[in-house]
Amino acid sequence: MTKTKTLTGGLVARSASGLPFLLHEGLLVAFVPPQLDAPRRARVSHVRDEGRGAYVVTFEGISSIDVAERLVGCHCLVRRADLPGDALMLEGEDLVGFHLIDCTLGPVGTITDVISSPGQLLLEVDCGRADVVLVPLVDDLLVEWDEDACTVLMDLPAGLLDV
Repeated sequence: MTKTKTLTGGLVARSASGLPFLLHEGLLVAFVPPQLDAPRRARVSHVRDEGRGAYVVTFEGISSIDVAERLVGCHCLVRRADLPGDALMLEGEDLVGFHLIDCTLGPVGTITDVISSPGQLLLEVDCGRADVVLVPLVDDLLVEWDEDACTVLMDLPAGLLDV
């Protein structure tokens, strides 16, 4: 939730980087991180597209700007079972064979494996040299992926590929 929009508890929401907007009427969400004196969960009652990736979302039980203000900065989590089957990002193993491209350096290499670690997924990338490079697959680095072109565009920190 990026900001309040209405006096009756409407909030402006955007999708997570690289994902489609998934909130819809009737969907139960959990707000994270949990806030004091604010609901931990609520059901979406209405969604209105504001354009440019922004949506005004209202929730059952959140009917004042005071309560809505406590939820600004929170993320909405939903149960995987409540999402349409094609809504989720590619599963890790589906990225094997994709070409990794850096915003600054251009083509980096081919993803040969996806390693699940406790903190995040790691992309194992063959850069054409003797060893492979591990790249964290996190929202802050991911710019976009193109299923049709089999590419993953990332904004990698300087020096990451030299490790």
